[in-house]
Amino acid sequence: MAEKSFTEYIAGLSDPRSYQDLHWEGSFDDYLGIVKANPKVTRTAFQRVYDMILAYGTEEYLDAKKKIVRYNFFKDERFGGVDAVFGLDIPLMQLVNVFKSAANGYGTEKRVLLLHGPVGCAKSTIVRLVKKGLEEYSKTPEGALYTFGWNIERARPDGSAAKEFAKCPMNEDPLHLVPPDVRRKVIRELGLEAGDFRIPDTGDLCPFCRYVYRDLSQKYSGEIRKVLSHVKVSRLILSEKDRIGIGTFQPKDEKNQDSTELTGDINYRKIAEYGSDSDPRAFNFDGEFNIANRGIIEFIEVLKLDVAFLYDLLGASQEHKIKPKKFPQTDIDEVIIGHTNEPEYKKLQNNEFMEALRDRTVKIDIPYITRVGEEVRIYRRDYNPEYIRGKHIAPHTLEMAAMWAVLTRLEEPKRHNLTLMQKMKLYNGKTIQGFTEETIKELRHETVREGMEGISPRYIQDKISNALVSDKGEGCINPFMVMNELESGLKHHSLITSDEQKKRFRELLGDVKKEYEDIVKNEVQRAISADESAIAKLCANYIDNVKAYTQREKVRNRYTGQDEEPDERLMRSIEEKIDIADSRKDDFRREIMNYIGALSIEGRTFDYKTNERLLKALELKLFEDQKDSIKLTSLVSSVVDKETQEKIDIVKARLIKNYAYCEVCATDVLQFVASIFARGDTK
Repeated sequence: MAEKSFTEYIAGLSDPRSYQDLHWEGSFDDYLGIVKANPKVTRTAFQRVYDMILAYGTEEYLDAKKKIVRYNFFKDERFGGVDAVFGLDIPLMQLVNVFKSAANGYGTEKRVLLLHGPVGCAKSTIVRLVKKGLEEYSKTPEGALYTFGWNIERARPDGSAAKEFAKCPMNEDPLHLVPPDVRRKVIRELGLEAGDFRIPDTGDLCPFCRYVYRDLSQKYSGEIRKVLSHVKVSRLILSEKDRIGIGTFQPKDEKNQDSTELTGDINYRKIAEYGSDSDPRAFNFDGEFNIANRGIIEFIEVLKLDVAFLYDLLGASQEHKIKPKKFPQTDIDEVIIGHTNEPEYKKLQNNEFMEALRDRTVKIDIPYITRVGEEVRIYRRDYNPEYIRGKHIAPHTLEMAAMWAVLTRLEEPKRHNLTLMQKMKLYNGKTIQGFTEETIKELRHETVREGMEGISPRYIQDKISNALVSDKGEGCINPFMVMNELESGLKHHSLITSDEQKKRFRELLGDVKKEYEDIVKNEVQRAISADESAIAKLCANYIDNVKAYTQREKVRNRYTGQDEEPDERLMRSIEEKIDIADSRKDDFRREIMNYIGALSIEGRTFDYKTNERLLKALELKLFEDQKDSIKLTSLVSSVVDKETQEKIDIVKARLIKNYAYCEVCATDVLQFVASIFARGDTK
């Protein structure tokens, strides 16, 4: 049998039945039957957007004892996560709550939604995701919506009549064909009043459809049945590229832009045919407000628009009406969403002539991410083995870049006993002795502009890209290469003009380098000890002794079965590794027991891995017990004996297997840590 052609293969991937469903056509009576079976086809734009987001499901989690709802829609899994939004669950909750309020008709449907935040904080991505999702939702049975057109006759120049199909230029709901004064009676007659969904009965025909309707009514002496026989209803698929239900408006040069881009313009070619520029047949209802009807319109950098354009937003938002040139006010049903940076928003606040717009605006702050784990996800999406081939990214490279970015966005804590690095770790879910979830809540409440300033993810991405194309690194980039790029780039950063700010950012980069040193020392120490069961055993032994010490009890010796005094030598050998003074040992031990007790009350089990200080102490103790078996400092020497080299190779293999190092960066990190140990710094 002959091999299939590519055309046949492509044809096999398509679904003719799906095409037929998406291009359904029928009469007005057929549409009323659809409405009776599924009233939600008549939903407003806000209702449709809200239902679309809920259709993907939600997750709930606690953050500093606050319940957070994560909307799966913003993971963008349907499109491979290319527009996934990370770390902004709280602002997204606020946005979805606005959609919910508008869907219920509580007032926010009469507002312009304004996403406000610094550059590169995902404002455009959020809107793009909503637009993209709405397109896909309109193709599903749950998101189906319908519009209509007219089968009419048009007179030819020779006097004969030509039949043509004229689509509603604003893709209105066919229910607008029912006269407003009887629309609610018709809905009641269909038996739809008692359902849990109230069909919207607002809105009237656009000028073009009103003209056709009136013309046919005159022709048939007001017999609505005959008028509606000219109507053909069809499924409506929203598409930004086809300018159907999704509009985008971007500021341009003042001389090359006027309000007709929003509300449509006269078709001068047809004026000669119809004899008047106020004839709706001689008008193109193709402005962004017109084509976005039933869907969403995005205003890019909305506050950079000329004031004359902003006036159009007033009626569009509050009254859901627009005013095309030489035509009456026309009903629209669409979500109006814009985004802007802070300088433009400050201008709006200071412009006393724009009070009306400020009053009609719901502002939602979209800050930078302040959790390192979420920031890293942005960079992993773009810089992973699937996309970056031929280059290896050493462990912690992206984490260190993300850590610095987050530090630049945080406000200095007001507590004297808390550093900015510790605050960042608390935000990221780490446990620090002496600080609780209440502390995190207090830290967040005391901030004023946290997340609204700092380094943009775009800057980080640019510098990672520079490091990737650099000829340094022998096929592998490490954190120091990226951090050097980040530091050198500050000289020419277009958004940082203050020398004081540059100095602060460099100091923060120094803090990140110190943190990286601690991390890699810890990993090398783990690779040398490489026995989690030994750490767990040491921890259990320590906790048993601490418990007995704080409760003034004795410890049962597992080997002799005798009760003995707590092993002070063991406890101090661990505590000294993290500089717990002898005068502070009782406080530290009580803190550990209180921490274990607090976890028990919450129904959680103690895990030494979640307590950073204790974990560090245990690992250092185990490392000290085993380090003599390998002379790591010999790596900085040019001569290494065979036995030591074999042990070093084992450690390197563990780094590669357990921590995702490659041969190049494993060698580099061992030499780096060896140089630290050579100067006597093992902590």
